[in-house]
Amino acid sequence: MEEIYAKFVSQKISKTRWRPVPPGSLQTAETFATGSWDNEENYVSLWSIGDFGNLDSDGGFEGDHQLLCDIKHHGDVMDLQFFDQERIVAASSTGCVTVFLHHPNNQTLSVNQQWTAAHYHTGPGSPSYSSAPCTGIVCDNPEIVTVGEDGRINLFRVDHKEAVRTIENADSSTLHAVTFLRTPEILTVNSIGQLKIWDFRQQGNEPSQILSLTGDRVPLHCVDRHPNQQHVVATGGQDGMLSIWDVRQGTMPVSLLKAHEAEMWEVHFHPSNPDHLFTCSEDGSLWHWDASTDVPEKSSLFHQGGRTGTFLTHSISNQANVHQSLISSWLSTDPAKDRIEITSLLPSRTLSVNSLDVLGPCLVCGTDAEAIYVTRQLFS
Repeated sequence: MEEIYAKFVSQKISKTRWRPVPPGSLQTAETFATGSWDNEENYVSLWSIGDFGNLDSDGGFEGDHQLLCDIKHHGDVMDLQFFDQERIVAASSTGCVTVFLHHPNNQTLSVNQQWTAAHYHTGPGSPSYSSAPCTGIVCDNPEIVTVGEDGRINLFRVDHKEAVRTIENADSSTLHAVTFLRTPEILTVNSIGQLKIWDFRQQGNEPSQILSLTGDRVPLHCVDRHPNQQHVVATGGQDGMLSIWDVRQGTMPVSLLKAHEAEMWEVHFHPSNPDHLFTCSEDGSLWHWDASTDVPEKSSLFHQGGRTGTFLTHSISNQANVHQSLISSWLSTDPAKDRIEITSLLPSRTLSVNSLDVLGPCLVCGTDAEAIYVTRQLFS
């Protein structure tokens, strides 16, 4: 893999997201957004990856990510998602959800729409009003779903002032992340280790399905759905483990993979090459997991600067009855036969890697060390 380029940006980066490439377009990712946290002033920023290869004063390569524009953001940026090519949705620790609009003509960002009290512990208007952080958002034009520390789920539509649907007390614990399974169905993960599936076609405030790891109430921090097989879901949590779930089968994960040494903050299947998966952690690491089956007798060695270490996997459910070719490589039941190769992508351990995103051959991640890392040649 080619160099991964660092740029130091003088703010702790909580979220990084590639701007989507227009459907059918052959161009590669060129622009990404970042959100910051734990700074005196926080920003949502747009960057262009520019040309690489400028030698810095130490003789190393520095990434030439150019800041296109930024805008102040009230509170920590807890999540960030592109709604379309021009609009970015940000979740705030103040409970506010903001849609920012990018104006490419004069390279500015402006507030397009805002739901100021999307999440709260006690309601706006009451004397004891207290906001609750909005922890996660997912967009599927024209809809935006938000989850929060208040255990509430909101379904917003762009250009609607009020929520189209709110599930109050959807969870008695903190909801940490959300993803779409199919358009009317979402999946949330919470701080007591549960996955819950919600169907917006059903009235009422009850989930249609609950999955969890028995015994362990380990908080789950992140979730991603396989882009082609909507029943396959990956989660990560406080213990750093990677769990793969098949929501059609049982209530337990199919595989538990020993991963990071501290909290896993994000997990992402590669959108067009989903045998590859990426995770980042509080322990300062960023990993590329390769489960592609075209490599014979793949070693389960963990590459990092010449050091190797094996990893453990426990397969839980037996899937011998499912037609083999339909099984995602992530649902394989024989860990000895289907080894997973793990590569550490950052040159050295750093402070927490809070966020990552992958699109085509490009990867971006952001850290508490106030650095943004980018590579444009993931698979070379």
